[in-house]
This record gives sequence, structure tokens and C-alpha cells, in this order.
Amino acid sequence: MHEACAASCHRVSLGDWARAGRTMDYRGHAIFVRDGGAPGAEPLLLIHGFPTASWDWEALWPALASRFRVYTLDMIGFGLSAKPVDYAYSVMDQATLLESFLSSEGVETYHVLAHDYGDTVAQELLARQQEPGPRPRLLSAAFLNGGLFPETHRPVPVQKLLLSPLGSLVARLTTRATVAKSMRRIFGPATQPDQALLDTFWCLMTRNHGLAVAPRLIRYITERREHRERWVGALQHARMPLKLINGTADPVSGRHMATRYAELIPQPDITLLENIGHYPQIEAPDAVLAAYMDFRHRMAGHAVT
Repeated sequence: MHEACAASCHRVSLGDWARAGRTMDYRGHAIFVRDGGAPGAEPLLLIHGFPTASWDWEALWPALASRFRVYTLDMIGFGLSAKPVDYAYSVMDQATLLESFLSSEGVETYHVLAHDYGDTVAQELLARQQEPGPRPRLLSAAFLNGGLFPETHRPVPVQKLLLSPLGSLVARLTTRATVAKSMRRIFGPATQPDQALLDTFWCLMTRNHGLAVAPRLIRYITERREHRERWVGALQHARMPLKLINGTADPVSGRHMATRYAELIPQPDITLLENIGHYPQIEAPDAVLAAYMDFRHRMAGHAVT
């Protein structure tokens, strides 16, 4: 059993989150970054999803920062970071951004906890571990709900529209009400987002004219199909421990995705969170923390033996 919390349990306002961070430059654009925890502790990189940002991790941040050296950022086109309209957004580029960030922080080895779009970026980071060249070494990867397999991804209607030739028009016509409707659809029945959470999501999406770049960002759905062999193969041939923590009530990538994970990934390590939707780190942060820490403790025990 796990203890789910209402989506109103977030503790840190977006303003406070922003003030605790800073910016770095990436290809001439300002990227919001944040780090915390004890210097010298094991580095943990948190990778957010679409269409929100690193603030999604705020409920887990204090507990993770008490155990690890935690790093995160808003990927380009998201949240508090720059959202240039004429930019070639891609999963590959986001992975390069994250590797550049880690290298600039002097991180040599690290672990990943990812969600949604961030899962796909983490898969690209995994794939790069098999390639030559200097880069920080990835020691483990844990995934929350996301499109790890394009054949199991079930996008909500607005995502399909953004990906269509009507994408730019749909973006211009998107309102807080339409976003709220989409979010309510993907949260669990007992962990529905409250008004404050929906307001924060809306602020993250619309800051810096963010809706204008949504049709460009959403192309990651097409990228998943184009690079399926590379990214699914990265999971199947990973040389480090992997973990899936899945909210089963998620219509986008819930139980059906976890079932596919169990079919395709050798010795799958899966925790199912019943009645939790697409945002487990917001809907059930205590359950996510418990599952993740159990994963890390078992990793450490295995390393000792």
C-alpha cells in the first residue's frame, strides 16, 4: 500500500523555486538550473517532462537533497528557461544540454530520475553511454510515467492536435481551461490537481510566450518512433540498474506501459502505484520516494557484495 496525497500537497511556490535557482548559458540562451544537497554526496539528475518543468520535483526535493547532491534544470523551451521560436528542438539536443550542464558542474558520475519527456531524454543519455567520447558516466536510471515505448504511448487529444498541421493554431487557441481539462484527465481519480497546481502549470507553460513553441517541442512524439530502435535498445542493453515507478491510472503511459516494460526489459524492476496518474512525483511523492530509495539501497547492497 502507498499513501497518495492530494495534488494540493506541493510546498514550494513557483516564485520561491525560481529564487532558489540561477541561469546558465546554452547556445546563447538562458537556462534555469538548480542544485542542492551536500557537496560530495552522490549526484542525482532530475529530468522533467512535457509540458511543465523542474518545479514538478519540488515535493521530492527536500528528501532527495538530504541524501544526494541533486541537479535539475528547465530544458530549453520549458518553464523558466528561454523558449526561442526559431530553434531546432530535439531530444538529442536536450540530452546534450544536460550533459553540458553536468560537465560544467564538474560531475563525473551520476544517477537519473526522469519523468515523461524526460524519460526519452534519459534513454538518449543511456544510449550515449555505449558510445566513445568523454562524458559523465551514468550509474543508474529510474523512470516515472512516460513514453518509453512509442507503441504504448497514448497522447491526449491536445497533443495530437499540436502535432498536426494545425499545431500553431491550436497553440494560439489554448487556454487555461483546456490545459486544466487535459491535466485532470491524466491525474488519478483521488489525486486531482487543485486550482493552485493548475495555475502553476499554466504559468510554466505560458512564460516567455511558451505556447508558441509547443508545436515544435511536441515533435518528440515523432522522434520516439524514428529512434525507437536506439532508445528501446538502450533500455534492453543497459549495463546499469534500471527502475520503473508507474502510476497505473495514467491513460497516457500507465499500467499498459508497465506491462510492455515487463515484456521487453530483462529482469524488470517495477513498482506499481495503484490509482495514481501521470504525475506520481506530485500525486504520491512519499510513495515515489520510498520506491526510489529502496532501489538505491538494493543497488548499494549489491555493490557491497
